[in-house]
Amino acid sequence: MDLHHLTATQALKLFVSRELSPVELLDACVRRTEQVESTVNALTEELLFDAYVAAREAERRYAGQGPSPRALEGLPLVLKEEQAIAGKTLEEGSLLLRGHLAEVTHPVVERVLAAGAVVHARSATPEFSCAPVTHSRLWGVTRNPWNPAMSPGGSSGGAAAALAAGETLLATGSDIGGSIRLPASFCGLVGFKPPFGRVPGLAPFNADTYCADGPLARSVGDAALLQNVLAGPHWADPVSLRPAYRIPVAPQAGDSVRVALCVSLGDYDVDPVVEANTRAAGDALRSKGVTVEEVTLPWTRQQISDAAWAHYGAVLGAAIGTVVGERAQDLMTYTVDFAERSAAAASYAEGLLAEATIYEPLGALLDSYDALLCPTVATTGFPADAGAQAPYDWGDALMTVPFNIAGRLPVLALPSGVAPNGIPTGVQLVGRPYDDATVFGLGTALEQALAMWTSPDWWPTP
Repeated sequence: MDLHHLTATQALKLFVSRELSPVELLDACVRRTEQVESTVNALTEELLFDAYVAAREAERRYAGQGPSPRALEGLPLVLKEEQAIAGKTLEEGSLLLRGHLAEVTHPVVERVLAAGAVVHARSATPEFSCAPVTHSRLWGVTRNPWNPAMSPGGSSGGAAAALAAGETLLATGSDIGGSIRLPASFCGLVGFKPPFGRVPGLAPFNADTYCADGPLARSVGDAALLQNVLAGPHWADPVSLRPAYRIPVAPQAGDSVRVALCVSLGDYDVDPVVEANTRAAGDALRSKGVTVEEVTLPWTRQQISDAAWAHYGAVLGAAIGTVVGERAQDLMTYTVDFAERSAAAASYAEGLLAEATIYEPLGALLDSYDALLCPTVATTGFPADAGAQAPYDWGDALMTVPFNIAGRLPVLALPSGVAPNGIPTGVQLVGRPYDDATVFGLGTALEQALAMWTSPDWWPTP
């Protein structure tokens, strides 16, 4: 396998055995970036001076010179640009914020650096992270390495594209409506939306029950490795949970696990390829001894949309509205559309009542089953250049949003196959409130049974 397509857990073993140096691995990722970045356009900046300092420090630690290696010691990692670094730009894909400098550092950034990660680049997002494609006037179009005519998704699209293309070994993302899980699906990756409060954040979105920062990775074990670094209380975030929750790095599904399979989540119009691959994932879990039973949910897309827009109108839409002012002509069309839809949405109080109505049948389902299995997205991809138009006609395809409405549920997204257009499809494993370990155990079982993304020939070669 090429060095740039190692998993993080494989790389750590090679570091410990001294068969691979962190500097050699960073070199491989930098070379890969030089080969593919002109196609995928995933990164907003490279941080190579500091990255090589960190890689050389990791090399010394593995050689027994100085302190012991830390959890992510020597692993190349790309940060989502919206996760602020004090003194560096925080532009969020918008011409309105071009040149703006962050005053504080995001807890996610603090933690990956403290764990020894080699942070070598930052990744592109759509403007204000409010679209399911990654396209902005500031940074241009980010393309999917599996098929450059298609988008890697959004809003963590740059992170996912870089990871799938081999530019890095780990990446961070954030998720307010599917922004980790959608790119994970379209790029053939593992992504995790932690439950509310599991990973600390910055105001005001740390208090948003829809929003979570989390890992993008090449394997379930890699996702657990990074999630364990991110999770835990932080002095500046009063909603961050204590004590820190730790997932086994090699999680396993327990005996007598019962999973509910729901293909349509009510009335989503699911592509036949996505449906077939989702059912195959259910069969794969059965092959590992998991009981999988098909169920229905009484949801409608309109019901989910109305509840979500009431929430976005009160939080993200309101935040975007404060910066629009007289410069709407400098914004992406989807940003203006997002602000307008938010302004027209129901009240926050009405949205809370709608959220309770949506959660009730899901809560009852999870009282009988350990987890829910469903598609991540109903379609097989969005065109990369579609960000020039408001993309919310496609909101009906995002099967991630119900589990932001139910923000205290852990959700692990995994590949389920590849569509005829070359774009991967994906499934979600949705757990009971704060039961992260079960979805990771089921994810490991699915990973072993399908044996897709653990194969050296899984990754694209743009």
